[in-house]
Amino acid sequence: MTRDEANALLRQYTTLPHLIKHSLAVEAALRGYAQRLGEDEELWAVTGLLHDFDYEMHPEPHQHPALGKPILEEQGVPDAVIHAIQAHADYLEISRTNALDKALYAVDELSGFVMAVAMVRPSRSLHEVDVRAVKKKLKDKAFARAVSREDIQHGAEDLGVPLDEHIGHVVASLQAIAPKLDLDGANTGR
Repeated sequence: MTRDEANALLRQYTTLPHLIKHSLAVEAALRGYAQRLGEDEELWAVTGLLHDFDYEMHPEPHQHPALGKPILEEQGVPDAVIHAIQAHADYLEISRTNALDKALYAVDELSGFVMAVAMVRPSRSLHEVDVRAVKKKLKDKAFARAVSREDIQHGAEDLGVPLDEHIGHVVASLQAIAPKLDLDGANTGR
């Protein structure tokens, strides 16, 4: 499956702009890790795009991503992508056995968190977000309270990357696509 095919599939099932932006962010972070680890960039990008493709129609944990799996299979999505998507949901208890599985889990929550940090900046710019700013917000339990700080920590550990380095990687990956995420400071609306 190509990136364009995955993007079309994502948009067939996902209409909410914040979910599309989240998928683009996870795609960027995974693509960056694929480059860094010498892995298949297209496969990792497809995984990032599709990891939450069914969330809008299956928002409950007992549904997402389990009920999306047959759709992915029907569309010919590679088994490695499907496995990583299923394994990113702890409650399905599917082992994360390879770098793709671990990277998806590691970047998923952190990507959303980094975007949230940018959104509360007066400029709404990812270019004003750095590791220090993210770590400061991680300590603030009231900020983005639904994000599991433990999942972010465990994700970095399982991937074998120090937390500061992992945060830096995700921030840089998202900064590279800031206009696509409307977090480049151009549309502050303030």
